[in-house]
Amino acid sequence: MNTKRERRKRRAPSSAPSRRPKKDIAAAAPIPWLAQCIWPFIGLMLTIFSTFFQASVIAIPADWGSGLSKHYLGVTYQVGAVLLTGCLAGRDAAIVAQIAYLILGLTSLSVFGQGGGLDYWREPSFGYILGFVPGAGLCGWLAFRKRNSLENLAISAFCGLVVIHIVGIIYLILISILTGSPAISTVPELLRHYSFLSLPGQFVIICITALISFLLRSVLFY
Repeated sequence: MNTKRERRKRRAPSSAPSRRPKKDIAAAAPIPWLAQCIWPFIGLMLTIFSTFFQASVIAIPADWGSGLSKHYLGVTYQVGAVLLTGCLAGRDAAIVAQIAYLILGLTSLSVFGQGGGLDYWREPSFGYILGFVPGAGLCGWLAFRKRNSLENLAISAFCGLVVIHIVGIIYLILISILTGSPAISTVPELLRHYSFLSLPGQFVIICITALISFLLRSVLFY
């Protein structure tokens, strides 16, 4: 009798909750196909035009009678445009936009900060432009792993910025060693100029980028 009861218990369906892996409900909604088609072009245009505009914020005056004034951050909006494309368009569109930007700049179109052309690879800042490709890709990948949130977008943009600077610093050191111009002794000064001094302004741009991305994605429902 005991044996029969044990067999019945084994055959009876278990009332315990299923442990099947649940779908990640925190994942971001997919980007509409039309947006995926047009975002590479939009990202390219944003990167080109933002290169020539100095970033600034409204400074709060000590005396309100003197009116509002602008405070320049010492950088352009370029990095913000690169990361904004990643936050709004995702990994693939952001990478395509930055590859197109590199191709245009290396074909003698003056879309880089100091011109363009094949010889631009000698510029110390060229490594940072190369960093736009993996930086935008990482930002876009992280931005759509979770649902739209200000925190996630800020972290995604920050990680993209870190990659841009890592690639730029490595390139700057290598080009200094290989070409001897600028001399390797000037590398600390170049790092200070291209990375350290620009970081405070770029941190502010990251905050602005995350806010704009969050608002636009909320409106576009993805």
